[in-house]
Amino acid sequence: MQTLLRAAAVFAALTVAACATAPRDPVAQVRITFDRAGILTTTATGHADLAAGRLITADDPVRVASISKLVVAIGVMRLVEQGQLSLDEDVSTQLGWPLRHPAFPDRPITLRLLLSHRTGLTDNTSYVLPLDASMRTALADPAAWDAAHGPGDVFAYTNFNFPVIAAVMERATGERFDRLMRRLVLDPLKLDACYNWDTCTDAAVARGVVLYREGEPVRDDNHGARPACSVTPAANGSCDLSLWQPGLNGAIFSPQGGLRISANGLATIGHLLLGRGEVDGVRLLSPASVDQLLTPQWTYNGANGQTFEADSGNDAARGFTCAYGLATQTLAAPVDGCRDNPFGDGVRRIGHAGDAYGLKSGLWIDPATGTGVAYFATDVLDTDYGVRSAFTRVEENLATGK
Repeated sequence: MQTLLRAAAVFAALTVAACATAPRDPVAQVRITFDRAGILTTTATGHADLAAGRLITADDPVRVASISKLVVAIGVMRLVEQGQLSLDEDVSTQLGWPLRHPAFPDRPITLRLLLSHRTGLTDNTSYVLPLDASMRTALADPAAWDAAHGPGDVFAYTNFNFPVIAAVMERATGERFDRLMRRLVLDPLKLDACYNWDTCTDAAVARGVVLYREGEPVRDDNHGARPACSVTPAANGSCDLSLWQPGLNGAIFSPQGGLRISANGLATIGHLLLGRGEVDGVRLLSPASVDQLLTPQWTYNGANGQTFEADSGNDAARGFTCAYGLATQTLAAPVDGCRDNPFGDGVRRIGHAGDAYGLKSGLWIDPATGTGVAYFATDVLDTDYGVRSAFTRVEENLATGK
């Protein structure tokens, strides 16, 4: 089996090299390196908004995609420390209705399983729900679940896990998810960041980064103004946020990918993790909670899960994820079939990648040396294949600074 996996990986790498498109520059690139003491280097090139001619800076908020999940997990751990949530209790208790895998109804689903993508949920049905949708109704569809694997069986990266987490957080606190995340994480760290745009300041909104695909704006082309509707409208087209009810629809504020935050803000999150829960004199989490976040809950062994996002449609991404904790990815797994190290040095780093709407992002720390890097680029082609990993060439260059 190991020989076959090794041969498959070699074949995939050769196929990727043969099919790779010519390199092209992203519209914007920002890269920050840091250590436990502070920022080491900052590089920013390109445009935040092509039409306006506005150049990118390290303070401009961008939709960082799945790094949003890591920040959600920090909020979850704060509620765990406060005794409002438990990682290992059945979330049905908080939701007020039974969340069950239809093929495995006797197995409870917990926050630990949701955070580590081991619930049996899939993204075969849409996790982008209208404002007035019922998440309970959406999850009653058997197509939302992997019929062959139940809670705890395998790892399968699934965005829908995080709207469920947001709903649990709302039910535990009675607070709207975007406002709750400001209270728990963003405000204590003095970050002008937000899930979707409603809770960001006007100044942050004015600096928002437009996301492009092949030169065309595809997200956040807001012309420096607050969008009229920052969420998926209700079925009748309305955007009345007073429709919100705690836990009814955890997808409203895009917990799986909707965080708008600057590269400097990402570096602050990295400092928090390197500081084992403390940054700039602010103690947000205990060291034990940070350890739980960063410790893998799953490591690929060749047969116990998917190493790529199933709905990506990109076979070149196989081997992208081989070890995963509570919304944290650990790089450089020494396992056949894994191509999860854009740095190319075999060093164990922990953090999360982001990929959506032509954006690629990354936040990675090396606890052993106390260093880290945060980066993003816009208008990156998925076919700009990496040379040494399942990441793109742009991500490899941003990871290493070369």
